[in-house]
Amino acid sequence: MQNTIDQFDFRGKRVLLRVDFNVPFDKHTGLISDDSRIRRALPTIQEIASKGGRLVLISHMGRPGGKPVEELSLRRILHAVETLIGKHVAFCDDCIGEDAVRASKQLLDGEILMLENVRFHPEDEGKVKQKEGESDESYKARKAAMKEAQKSFAAQLAECGDCFVNDAFGAAHRANASTTHIASFFPEARMFGRLMNQEIAALDYVMQNPTRPLCAIMGGAKVSDKIVLISSLLERVDKIIIGGGMAYTFVKAQGGQIGNSLCEEEHLATARELLAKAKAKGVELLLPVDAVNADKFADDAATSLSAIEATPEGWMGLDISEASCARFSQAILESKTVFWNGPMGVFEMPRFAKGTFAIAKALATTTKGGAYTLVGGGDSVSALKASGLESEVSYVSTGGGAMLEYLEGKNLPGIAAIREEK
Repeated sequence: MQNTIDQFDFRGKRVLLRVDFNVPFDKHTGLISDDSRIRRALPTIQEIASKGGRLVLISHMGRPGGKPVEELSLRRILHAVETLIGKHVAFCDDCIGEDAVRASKQLLDGEILMLENVRFHPEDEGKVKQKEGESDESYKARKAAMKEAQKSFAAQLAECGDCFVNDAFGAAHRANASTTHIASFFPEARMFGRLMNQEIAALDYVMQNPTRPLCAIMGGAKVSDKIVLISSLLERVDKIIIGGGMAYTFVKAQGGQIGNSLCEEEHLATARELLAKAKAKGVELLLPVDAVNADKFADDAATSLSAIEATPEGWMGLDISEASCARFSQAILESKTVFWNGPMGVFEMPRFAKGTFAIAKALATTTKGGAYTLVGGGDSVSALKASGLESEVSYVSTGGGAMLEYLEGKNLPGIAAIREEK
């Protein structure tokens, strides 16, 4: 079964390419603040164009709620896309309908067309919420109707192409019309793009065949967001580092004093279960031993240092301190494969970024020494970029939720749709 673009003959064919151009904008200038999602799609775009494919780019942007929203129009990024690709890109004001099909059929070999935001149509996401007071029967009927509408929308999208290439890993965990349902209309001509293949290969390496020791670094605010992932990782890793706000739930679960630090009281038992599982599996679970505390959640807060389990009343931990940085860095340097998701503190505030940047530096160092390092998740990637070490790790994933769900062992709809037997 052919799942890649390697051997496919694109000459003269309209190639529906699902990309992830959901880029962020600077709220002050209105300009793209990070164009990496566009850049990461360039190899696939340029290769298909060079092989004579007639490219039709489809993407989502933001959350327009199923209706046109001017500031979420893909026309807003058209110039940036043209500049990065290095050639003219035509644009259509809708992603389905006569105009879109006509524009796709006017393309010549190597030319490129970008269609409007697929999420201007509610059928792409296919979300249906139960209304207050609505009967279960009515709700189920509306869900079934939306499912059929999704198929119809996917069929209309498919009219703009002769084959389908999915290169949008960041949207692979959603069963959207433009990532999943559309694939069924190309039973003999659906495949992954270069970026999607890279993402799958990087995650499969960490999941299935890593060079050991394998270390996972988990950070961020809430343990509730990552319970399933941590539990899954405990089946595979040799070491797991837990930092950020979520660490305080583990500290309190062990009887520590955490002051006003973030804590999910309802997950204290879960934290104890994960600690017990790590011990039973022989996994070294490392928590911070000290912290930088603040008297308020602000960059100009007064600060103090304490042991992690002795946070003074009225203070909150916003970063790990020197001993924790050294402890975590040593664990990273001893590992041959490292996966990082989530910061160690409130890195957006410069005074509380040292712990997170120490992790980035340790990753860069161990990569230079021959280890394989994978970084994923919006905050982790932002922190890595802020540290100036983005190019010093082995791989940076474009997926947040998609990456986490893949690592949890879930079958992502956008990937399954391509891999299904034809």
